[in-house]
Amino acid sequence: MSTIHWAEAHTTHSARWHSESGAPAPRRVVVADDRTRADTAYRLACEGTALLWRGDYHGGRRLLEALGRRLDRKSPQVGDDPADSFRLHRRARGHRARVLGRVLLVLEDDHVLALRRAPDVRRACAEAYGPPRGAVAIAFRELLGVIGAHHWRLKGVPVPALGARVHPHYGVFSPVRGEYVDLVARAPLPWPTGRGGARTAFDLGTGTGVLAAVLARRGVDRVIGTDVNARAVACARENIDRLGLTGRVEATGPELFPEGRADLVVCNPPWLPARPTSAVEQGVYDPDGRMLHSFLAGLADRLEPGGEGWLVLSDLAERLGLRTRDELLAAVAAAGLRVVGRHDTRPRHPRARDAADPLHAARAAEVTSLWRLSPA
Repeated sequence: MSTIHWAEAHTTHSARWHSESGAPAPRRVVVADDRTRADTAYRLACEGTALLWRGDYHGGRRLLEALGRRLDRKSPQVGDDPADSFRLHRRARGHRARVLGRVLLVLEDDHVLALRRAPDVRRACAEAYGPPRGAVAIAFRELLGVIGAHHWRLKGVPVPALGARVHPHYGVFSPVRGEYVDLVARAPLPWPTGRGGARTAFDLGTGTGVLAAVLARRGVDRVIGTDVNARAVACARENIDRLGLTGRVEATGPELFPEGRADLVVCNPPWLPARPTSAVEQGVYDPDGRMLHSFLAGLADRLEPGGEGWLVLSDLAERLGLRTRDELLAAVAAAGLRVVGRHDTRPRHPRARDAADPLHAARAAEVTSLWRLSPA
């Protein structure tokens, strides 16, 4: 485990370092509190110095907001080329995350946050990190994400296609964009209604288990959801149990494909072929589209005769110049597959209407498709 060190009250202290995004332990750490000016904190953080917050909890949140405003003022202007705009946007977001990630906290032995007016974060931290293992230093910003994830886990996300809520765990992509769920809920199943025999489906990259649950509610007899993320497997199992689908739906990992064949294989891979900078971004960004290509390459050998693969994919990567439609179709053909149908929908999320978003033009025109694939 990495360790950070700092001086406080003429004494040297240390704590284990933990970062969900894999950020290295800062080499230089100074103590900051309510007397620390935002301009001073901004200069130090930009220079690579971490600030261990010892002031009022809400004062620390206000400092983060002040740093964020200074960073936003220096964000680069995007140009006319969508790919260049995306790269500039990602670079700015990465810089922003690094600077804000240099405001730190220490969680005590039992996940207690010993700051004035601090909330009780023990349960939220136990859900994200597991049982406490001694004092640990984390980014203040990461803790805010842990707290937010805890509230989402308690509240749940409504899924109209299920008539119920699913409860995402920390580090598991939340199904807040319902259009892709609706595509899976409405596309015609690849077998005649009323035909005898049990039917099996695979849901690759199951996440919260939402698509596996939708397929089971549509009458699929057995659904196996897989995920490489152990948190996602645990999350999917909990949601399956909540929805009363235990016995018909199972979640497993870490392999992409489970053993055997299925009548239907569904995959909703990360939509953008780029490097994620945090655990939750793995649901959106996938370097070189590895999961997409793994799904296509393995699909034909995992389908029962007459079966279909459903690829749920946004064209945002195409509109940002990160992948072309010809490249996607070439990958389908190279895997020995053919397109037998496609169902499209437009985004309904707020960012598609946010004209201040630097990627607004691409987001506003985005189309999400369910590609129905079968062996050629």
